[in-house]
Amino acid sequence: MPGSAKAMAGLTVGGLVVVTAYSVTIGSDGWLWFAWVMLSLLTIGTLVARGT
Repeated sequence: MPGSAKAMAGLTVGGLVVVTAYSVTIGSDGWLWFAWVMLSLLTIGTLVARGT
């Protein structure tokens, strides 16, 4: 996995942790989950485009 794809995957996992923690402590926010899903799709697209 190239460096940029690895960094993007790390940000996606970190984003999931942050969104989950925020949702548990303050309450669910649909925009945060939407943003995380978009980041996940971009990460998957990057991984597929790189051929990994």
